[in-house]
Amino acid sequence: MDPTEDLAVLIPALLGAVEALGLAARLLDPSDLGPALAAVDGREARLAPLVARLDTWPEALAEVRDPLRAAGAAALEGLAGLGAAAAGGDLADAFRALRLGPRAQEALYPLARALPPVSRFFLHPGARQDANLQAALAAAPAAAGVGVSHGGGEPGARGGWSAYAPEYWRPERQWPLVVALHGGSGSGRAFLWSWLREARSFGAVLIAPTAVGRTWALRGPDPDTPNLAAIVEAARGRWRIDPARILLTGMSDGGTFAYVTGLGEDSPFTHLAPACASFHPMLAAMAERRRLAGLPIHVAHGTRDWMFAVEMAREAASALQTAGARVAYREVEGLGHAYPRELNADILAWMGATAEAG
Repeated sequence: MDPTEDLAVLIPALLGAVEALGLAARLLDPSDLGPALAAVDGREARLAPLVARLDTWPEALAEVRDPLRAAGAAALEGLAGLGAAAAGGDLADAFRALRLGPRAQEALYPLARALPPVSRFFLHPGARQDANLQAALAAAPAAAGVGVSHGGGEPGARGGWSAYAPEYWRPERQWPLVVALHGGSGSGRAFLWSWLREARSFGAVLIAPTAVGRTWALRGPDPDTPNLAAIVEAARGRWRIDPARILLTGMSDGGTFAYVTGLGEDSPFTHLAPACASFHPMLAAMAERRRLAGLPIHVAHGTRDWMFAVEMAREAASALQTAGARVAYREVEGLGHAYPRELNADILAWMGATAEAG
């Protein structure tokens, strides 16, 4: 096959494998790794020979070949690692394998400008047929300050951040800001991909910070709150941010810290959207009444969350509502302890942030 023919079969297989790794993360359950393994069944065998074909491509195609090779290697390592984890029943190995899904997306994203199937992959499913959005993305010139970027050290460095601004960004418009906090032992570099599709589809600036410590400051000294405030302030200086639409969301420990820091009286965030988070009623009881009064909070949780029972989210929604917050509550049927990315578009609409691209 020539490179054009290679692409025709490689791209669908590679994108399918990355999606399958995401599905496996949703289905992961320590008591039974079988469903997660079933989600990726057969993908490695189909993808491996197609990725190997890239070795025959000429150096003149390196700008396309090398990102595909890196994405393929990450996806294959994730698929193989998940299979090995399931065979050995090792949950830690399964987590390590699933972290390679975001790494594959990171490698793929630079090809979105050149390859329409890759561009569509990085859109919300409901926006993939949007002609205006496609035109805005196609017409957007390469420019500093748009697309994916990183700050505060190497990508994923403690206390640093990864960011995305739509390629069609323009300075005369006010843009909503989404600050998304990873789970325990994660990084902003990886968690960015939980939100990039929606930020790109509906027009939002996205920042995914990395905790200063191993996880967010849920006890003891808190270096993360001032760091988040500094990141928001830097975003305001870099992009024109709408002061009425600054969302703090997060998964697991990141969701819990969204409560901890977001309920603070001096918090810069106008909306909170914790997901799959732990919660203690004292968080609501200790918050300033002025901060809680009318504060929009979107609480989301999976019905099969094996780390934090869904009853904890129900209690959170009730306690926050009683304390005066304006609460929206969503349970995701069948979701385990994983970020419910299918709610992102609804969350943006909830905060009034789904304006058309361009």
